[in-house]
Amino acid sequence: MKKTSKIYVAGHCGFVGSAILKSLRGKGYENLITREHKRLNLVDSVATASFFKRERPEYVFLAAAKVGGILASNYHRANFIYENLMIQNNVIHQSYIHSVKKLLFLGSTCIYPKKTYQPIKEEYLLTGNLEYTHEPYAIAKIAGIKMCESYNIQYGTNFISAMPTNLYGPKDNFDLETCQILPAFLRKIHLGKLLENCDWDSIRADLNRRPIEGINGKANEKEIIGMMEKFGIRMDSNKSVKVEIGGNGKPLREFLWNGDMADACVFLMEHESFKGSFNITSSGGKQMLPQSTSDHDSGEIRNTHINIGTGKEISIAKLAKTITQVLDFKGSLVFNTSGLDGASRKITDVTKLNSLGWKHKVELNKGIEQLYQWYKATIEGTS
Repeated sequence: MKKTSKIYVAGHCGFVGSAILKSLRGKGYENLITREHKRLNLVDSVATASFFKRERPEYVFLAAAKVGGILASNYHRANFIYENLMIQNNVIHQSYIHSVKKLLFLGSTCIYPKKTYQPIKEEYLLTGNLEYTHEPYAIAKIAGIKMCESYNIQYGTNFISAMPTNLYGPKDNFDLETCQILPAFLRKIHLGKLLENCDWDSIRADLNRRPIEGINGKANEKEIIGMMEKFGIRMDSNKSVKVEIGGNGKPLREFLWNGDMADACVFLMEHESFKGSFNITSSGGKQMLPQSTSDHDSGEIRNTHINIGTGKEISIAKLAKTITQVLDFKGSLVFNTSGLDGASRKITDVTKLNSLGWKHKVELNKGIEQLYQWYKATIEGTS
C-alpha cells in the first residue's frame, strides 16, 4: 500500500475497525474511506454494490461484523450467522467485482475446534467440533476464510484472512449483558470498588455513561443494588464486597491489546500476500510453496489464514486477580462453578506471524492499566 492509496475500513466505528483506522492514520495513510452503519448497511447487497461502484477502493480492511460474548452469541444465534455471512459475502464479492488490489478479512480464533491441540496452529481448522456457544459466528467466519481462498484460486484475487485472539482495549464493549470476559471483569470489579468505598456519586456517573438493563444513575439505591447483585456485585452484612466470576476460573485464555492487533493487520496488508500465506499439499503429501497458478492443480490449498496473538496465556482466575490488583479492589472474588466455562484452554500458535517479522508489544498488566485509565476518562468526560 502507498500512503496515498484509497483504503476502505469497513466497520471503522467498531472496536476492531476503529483501532485499524487509528493505526493507519498513525502510519501516515491519508486517503481513508469510512461509512457509518446508518449511511451504509453492509447487510444490504444493493447498497454495498452501489458504494463500491461509486468509491472504488484499492484496499479493504473487512472489520465489520456482528460480535458479542458467550451469552449474546448463544441466545441470538440466527442474527450472528445471518448478519455476518451477509456482510462478508457482500464486501468480498464487491471487492472482486471492482478489482480491489488486496483485502484483509478479520475473523476470530473461535473458528477452531473446541477440543484441539494447543497452542492452536492454523492447520487445525476444521479438524473437530466447534464450541457450541460460538458455533454460528464461527461458521460464518470460516465461510469468510473459504470465500477469500476460493476467490483467490478461481479469480486470482489477493484476499487474505487474519484471526485475532481475544482482544481488549479502548472502545471495548462494557455492557455486562453482552461484553467479553476482560471488560466484564474490569467493570464489575470497578463497580465493586466503588461500592466498598460507598462512592455513590461515581457509581451513578458510571451508570449514566453506560446504563445496565435500562438502569442509570437516576435510579434509587435499592434499584442499583438489585441490578448489581444480579450481575454478581454484592455487599454482605459486614460491608465486605464480593464480585462473582462465572465458572471455576480454571480455563486458560490469551489476550491481545487492540492496538497491537491493528498494527499487525496493517503490517500484513503491507507485507503479506495470498500466495505467501500457505503451502500446497500434493497428493503425495509433500509440502511445497506455490510458484505459479499452475500449482493449484497439484494439490489442495488450505489454512491460508494467519493467527494474530501473543502466544501467552493466563487463567481466568489469575486474570480476575490481576484486575483486582490494578484497580486496588480490596474485596473478594467468588467463582460460580455453575456458570459456563467454555474450552479449558485456548492459545494461538503465532509462529506464522512472528516469522514474517511481527510481534506484540503491549503486555497484559500494562494493557489493563491503560484500559482502566481510558475507561475512567470516558466516565469523567475527558476521552
